[in-house]
Amino acid sequence: MKNILLALFLLAASILLAQSPAPSPNPLQTLAFLQGTWEAKTAGGAAAASGSYTFRLELGDHVLARHSFTSDCKGPRGFNCGHNDLLYVYPEGPRQRLKAIYFDNEGHVIHYDVSCPNPATAVFLSEASAPGPQFRLIYTLKGAVLTGKFQMRQPGQADWQSYLEWSGARK
Repeated sequence: MKNILLALFLLAASILLAQSPAPSPNPLQTLAFLQGTWEAKTAGGAAAASGSYTFRLELGDHVLARHSFTSDCKGPRGFNCGHNDLLYVYPEGPRQRLKAIYFDNEGHVIHYDVSCPNPATAVFLSEASAPGPQFRLIYTLKGAVLTGKFQMRQPGQADWQSYLEWSGARK
């Protein structure tokens, strides 16, 4: 009798386990290509700058954080070369859509929706709201080089204008 009860218990347990939904993957895994520390140099723009930034999972892998630091900058008189910023990417809501929030030492705060049109590209897009500009941040990994573009467009404009572009390699 004990053997029959044990067999029924094991059968019921295996049926329940088979019907349990698989744990959902961490949506931040789509951004795994960004993780690490990157040395970067600007390409064009108002200033010539270099620095580093690090993408790493934090808070029990629930947030992807980017910490950026400028190490060398030469710009026109009055240009703020001492730029540091933070970007936090996190899944939100029952559908786990990726969102991000950006802060910098100049007091800017930008909220983004995040998408990955392919496994080596991340697009951060702010909401279009008058009277201010809309912002787009794009990261693309090509081989061992990660490129970035910070772009904006004013209300009513169709085309994006690059404010800053950079590229760099993983440290």
